[in-house]
Amino acid sequence: MRTARLGSSGVPVTALGFGGAGIGNLYRAVDDVTAAAAVDAAWEAGVRYFDTAPHYGLGLSERRLGRALAERPRGDYVVSTKVGRALVPNPGGAAHTDDQGFDVPADSLRRWDFSADGVLRSLESSLDRLGVDRVDIVLLHDPDDHWEQAVGSAYPALHDLRDQGVVGAIGVGMNQCRMPARFVAETDIDVVMLAGRYTLLDSSADAELLPRCLARGVAVVAAGVFNSGVLATDAPGTTYDYAPIAPELHARAVRIAEVCAAHDVLLPQAAMAYVARHPAVTSVVVGAHDAGQIRRNAALFDTPVPDELWVALHAEGLIDLP
Repeated sequence: MRTARLGSSGVPVTALGFGGAGIGNLYRAVDDVTAAAAVDAAWEAGVRYFDTAPHYGLGLSERRLGRALAERPRGDYVVSTKVGRALVPNPGGAAHTDDQGFDVPADSLRRWDFSADGVLRSLESSLDRLGVDRVDIVLLHDPDDHWEQAVGSAYPALHDLRDQGVVGAIGVGMNQCRMPARFVAETDIDVVMLAGRYTLLDSSADAELLPRCLARGVAVVAAGVFNSGVLATDAPGTTYDYAPIAPELHARAVRIAEVCAAHDVLLPQAAMAYVARHPAVTSVVVGAHDAGQIRRNAALFDTPVPDELWVALHAEGLIDLP
């Protein structure tokens, strides 16, 4: 599978990456064997970039990913994790289920912490859960309401870790465009992980963020390319950005699927290909709960999409083209 470097950092990522939220029991529980099989299937498909976060299943995703990769040579794969949500013990919480979308016991609580010390503690805990001595990429995770601390404390801490060679690349991971564009303009990050803001249904990132990334040499890792479900299946689903989809947006997705079908292309295939063709996008990260999901998405990702499809979709005003 094709690989590319993240900005000037030299960190190589495959064109398709594995998103670890699913093996952290996002929305529904999967067992350890199923989670490990999903990682194995990604590896067999040529994926060598794996993304996770403490937020995903209160550390479960990191633990499972670390176990699944443990027998592979460390130099053969790239791992990214995130900082900003510190996990702290939640006495008595194990009797309850996490209330942020993950089907796991609430034995920990998330605490926003973009302080320098918080970043270092979070990263140390992630290394312990992953069972590795380093991660390749560290991202500030959703600092939407924490700009001052994130740019004033967390970013300098990550910058120092990169300068020391402790991590290979640093950046920010968010589901909005405006603040990542500020990070690109005002800091020296290597990568933006952008969730859901450059898709078949939402190309808002191409107004400012993606051109700015191109101009500054900052890589973009595109996540959330299915907008949480509506674009993930051959017939459009009914969930958009983790909520019921508006009727007019669903109608647009249905028409996109119809045009895709006329060109012998499946909707999720087009969803990944549309994002991957943007010159600012280095890697497309897709999540999976099980081996079947990642095998299918990897096969679709590797299947070429004719240029005529983009022309047809654009002619109907269904998509923008960069």
